[in-house]
Amino acid sequence: MFVFDNLSILFVFLIMLGVVPNLFYSFGYLPHIKRKVHYLVHYFGFIISMLGVVIAGNALVFLLFWELMSLTSWQLILTEIEDKSTIKAARFYFFMTHFGFVFLLLFFLIVTNGNLEIDFNSMKIIASNFAYPTLLFFFAVLGLLSKAGVVPMHVWLPYAHPAAPSPVSALMSGVMLKVAIYGLFRFLFDILSNWQLEWGVLILILGAISSLVGVLYALSEHDIKALLANHSIENIGIILLGFGMGMIFLSLKLPTLSAFAFMAALFHSFNHMSFKSLLFMGAGSVLHQTKTKNMEKYGGLIKAMPITAFTFLLASISISALPPTNGFLSEWMIFQSLLGSSSIDNISLKLAIPFSVFALALTGGLAIACFVKVFGITFLGLHRSTNAKHAHEVNTMMKIGMILMSLVVVSLMLFTPFYMKLFDGVTNQLLHVSIYNKIFPNIWSMHSISDNGGIVSPLILLAGLIVLTLSIYAIYKSLNIKHRVYHTWACGYNTSAKTQYSATGFAGPIRRFFTWLYNPDEHFEKEVIPGHKTKFKDASFSVHVRPLFERSLYQSSVKWTNKMSYYVYRLAHFEQSRYAAMIFNILLSVLFSYRIFVHEFSWATLALESVVMIISIKVLLIGDKK
Repeated sequence: MFVFDNLSILFVFLIMLGVVPNLFYSFGYLPHIKRKVHYLVHYFGFIISMLGVVIAGNALVFLLFWELMSLTSWQLILTEIEDKSTIKAARFYFFMTHFGFVFLLLFFLIVTNGNLEIDFNSMKIIASNFAYPTLLFFFAVLGLLSKAGVVPMHVWLPYAHPAAPSPVSALMSGVMLKVAIYGLFRFLFDILSNWQLEWGVLILILGAISSLVGVLYALSEHDIKALLANHSIENIGIILLGFGMGMIFLSLKLPTLSAFAFMAALFHSFNHMSFKSLLFMGAGSVLHQTKTKNMEKYGGLIKAMPITAFTFLLASISISALPPTNGFLSEWMIFQSLLGSSSIDNISLKLAIPFSVFALALTGGLAIACFVKVFGITFLGLHRSTNAKHAHEVNTMMKIGMILMSLVVVSLMLFTPFYMKLFDGVTNQLLHVSIYNKIFPNIWSMHSISDNGGIVSPLILLAGLIVLTLSIYAIYKSLNIKHRVYHTWACGYNTSAKTQYSATGFAGPIRRFFTWLYNPDEHFEKEVIPGHKTKFKDASFSVHVRPLFERSLYQSSVKWTNKMSYYVYRLAHFEQSRYAAMIFNILLSVLFSYRIFVHEFSWATLALESVVMIISIKVLLIGDKK
């Protein structure tokens, strides 16, 4: 019923690292929630359900806790139900999470032969005899990665995370998305044994596209929680880059390189849990004090909220993968995994891997630009609103939560060898390969195991930065330089909040370069001084980005679904004979499909059944056109 192996225990550890600081923050946030009982019941149910998923030992328990995780998180999004946008976001999330559940159910029904109580080892035997393993792989990917927020199934994240209370956003983004990564490990290693190279290539490409799309949409956002949600898409993509390379190396019978890539994916899963949870806590503190998610209304908060600002800065540096942070170390490992494939002679890999290297490099640069924008607009400069001017630090429990999560971030950097030992235990269980001693021949340096791989020394880098900073500070103090504080010189113009860089303006060059992706809806309004054409009293510029995938894929799907439903409605009410014929043809196609997927495949039988279907549709459904 339950399983407690290295993989399960590792993800239980990840969940608890994310939950414990969140408990302190959540109880500090609780006085600002109206529906307290509703929140607490579903909050603890959400935590229990995530733990249940990662220790589930059979399909029935897995699906039970998976559905409980979906329903409790859905109800948590509906905690602050006064806003109509919250209801819309919850409805969207409910649809997407059950879209994935359908594919998980199909996956389990096939690999269990309908007996959902058998264990994973028994499923492996059934799956190995199934005629279409790639179909099982697609069911698993659609079911799990729709929950993880991978492109093109990512569209719910920028709606659900901003609508949920901030502690819930931290749990959903930091922890829940990793439960889907756990499912990917469990399904692929314990159930689907005979991997194909194309599976790894697909995961790799999905990761590269997700990382790029996530960071590009994050740059265009001025809603701080939606921005962080898009960065979750980016980081899940980075995790999948490591996971995809691990699958590729294992398919090519390179278990050592595969273990290194999978360890990189696990390491970044932990890192993303830590810094993304901390970022959502910081965003929630700012939101609580300023009463808005719009970054254009922030500014100058570093003096009023120093603890929030410092912890947010720490998480921003880590998610930007600047050395020697934990985010830098895991992305360095993923880079080494990608570069370690240079000797592989395969045409599909020679196209996919360079694209992935390009995507990861561009993602890293854009992430730095994005968090320069976020931190600068939010905490630096002048106040952009009255609420920001009168903001103050949050209560003690919320501060404790942020400080504890900061310690988790720092521990992942300072005690990397300890965490890598845990990851090595998982890869040793899955691949029967231990590479810890190759990565850490000594405590001071971290080695890549690929040919001509690199070496990085996080502790030496950190010590060097500390010594350099203290030396510069000591020299500065010894010179006894005099300074004076005066107003900022602005070429004769009065300085105010309106003369500062805005979040919209900061992202302007990127937005113009990627117009095809953003398809921005821009509005410029100005109040001209009477008698002048060029001088004006006031002006405002706003941009609304219309997401490409939501516009082209989901809205068009809704449009065609509505057309089809109207067609069926018309048949059912006005042409009953054709409606009955349509039902008969659907049943016939289901029976034919069942034979093809479950029993032995035959081209001759397929051709015969196709002819029968065409004749049946023509005679019974279409009929004679007059």
